[in-house]
Amino acid sequence: MALLFKELTVQGVTLQNRVVLPPLATEKSTSEGLVTEELLSHYRSFAQAGVGLIIVEHAYITKQGQASKRQLSVESDETVTGLSQLAAAIKAQGCIAVAQINHAGSAADNQVTGMEVVGPSAISHPRNTEVVPQELTVNEIAGIVEAFAAAAKRVQEAGFDGVEIHGAHGYLLNQFLSPVTNWRQDAYGGSRERRMLLAMEVTEAVRAAVGPDFLLLYRLGAADLLPEGLTLTDAKALAPRLQVIGVDIFDISGGIAGSRPAVYQGKEAYFAPFAAGIKQVVSQPVLVTGGIIQAKVAEELLQQGKVDLIGVGRQLLKNPQWVGEAVTILR
Repeated sequence: MALLFKELTVQGVTLQNRVVLPPLATEKSTSEGLVTEELLSHYRSFAQAGVGLIIVEHAYITKQGQASKRQLSVESDETVTGLSQLAAAIKAQGCIAVAQINHAGSAADNQVTGMEVVGPSAISHPRNTEVVPQELTVNEIAGIVEAFAAAAKRVQEAGFDGVEIHGAHGYLLNQFLSPVTNWRQDAYGGSRERRMLLAMEVTEAVRAAVGPDFLLLYRLGAADLLPEGLTLTDAKALAPRLQVIGVDIFDISGGIAGSRPAVYQGKEAYFAPFAAGIKQVVSQPVLVTGGIIQAKVAEELLQQGKVDLIGVGRQLLKNPQWVGEAVTILR
């Protein structure tokens, strides 16, 4: 049997295969971020497509951290009912369900939130250059850590199998890690060690909130892909620390200005070298995404030991029969 279709058990949770639907924003929620029938139908169809794990699109943990209109929310207890329906719809097909939680930081849209944009420093975001964010205070940072923990607990209460912390694609945790957006000179900035602090605090708070046995993923932006930005060396310094705190799966991506860097357009499995680098320094499973189209490419990455899980996103959107076709191709 191809490795792509072998089970994988992590933290007591067994995935039926190694194919993952990574988080892809749909903006199919209500204007208040609540689950709709349209959203349920969307994820139900992918669970039926035969993937082993679905990571639901990023949900904002506070209104100030909202990235776009009709983004999914997990900021209050009233979101739990809809999230429960979503988790049940995915799990009914034998698929593992994980929800991603996020704060957009200086990538938030103040036209949507109606609130001041905040970030690690008063430095414009590379993809939001017209807005200078307000630098977060230490007390405000502590509040964000608490909000991540509360959001993770709601995900658990909703019946998901796990939760993923979003630390990539230029959102808040990525902003704190990156020397491009973090110019602080306190405990949260300056050296690499200090820039890693918030990611570690959030991970520790989330692990404490959900307990030791709940599946915890971390989407790690392994490189900013900008001059003077975060590099794979920085990410390799952080990943083992997150593992010690309790991360069960590392979901590797990159690009502070977005998840589809122009430099990689037309290339396949472009984040694989970054994922392979992280796999060198952690013992927990590593998931890679990034333009994976061919089943043979996915299988080669697994056979070569570069990764443990394969994220197939936009190709699955184009071809919902991808998993079934891959079985035939790799037979």
